[in-house]
Amino acid sequence: MSGVVRTIDQLSAWVGKCFGWMIMVLTLGVSYEVFVRYVLGAPTTWAFDLSYMTYGALLLLSGPYTLSRNGHVRGDVLYRLWPARTQASIDLVLYLIFFFPAVTALIFSGWTFAALSLRFRELSIFSPAGMPVFPLKMLLPVTGCLLFLQGIAEVLRCIICIRMGRWPTRLHDVEEMESIILAQQQSSASGGAAR
Repeated sequence: MSGVVRTIDQLSAWVGKCFGWMIMVLTLGVSYEVFVRYVLGAPTTWAFDLSYMTYGALLLLSGPYTLSRNGHVRGDVLYRLWPARTQASIDLVLYLIFFFPAVTALIFSGWTFAALSLRFRELSIFSPAGMPVFPLKMLLPVTGCLLFLQGIAEVLRCIICIRMGRWPTRLHDVEEMESIILAQQQSSASGGAAR
């Protein structure tokens, strides 16, 4: 089971990191628009479309990655106080009752929505550039499928936790600066106390 979880986590990480580069496209596009609009006085017709499409793609495909890192917002006032087995049991039930039906609805309705957009070769109505919108809408069912896969990994993670009594480790690739500083302070405090 751990191998399946790790493989799905790695897939989510790969997709998340690939689409994470969209932030560079978004930054460059917006910076270019600001420069030509306010310095040269010649705004583009495509910058708005580029910004919402790249941000939309980034937002959609970062969801499975964030789920794989347990990074989604959680109201954990009581949750964090429970033993790991209780947490895993509650998570397992919630994944089965809420997560999978919602993601399945996203896949099917997203597919219908994307197929119509593709059939009509839908273009943006928000600017005269008329950029194609259907590639962005095709990401809806793709995101749903990736979320479904990551949900399977999370369910397996819950089962492992229920059996072992502790959560299996997750892949880590980034760490918040606050966590690093706190760890350094704790290690220097414990090192100073040992002297």
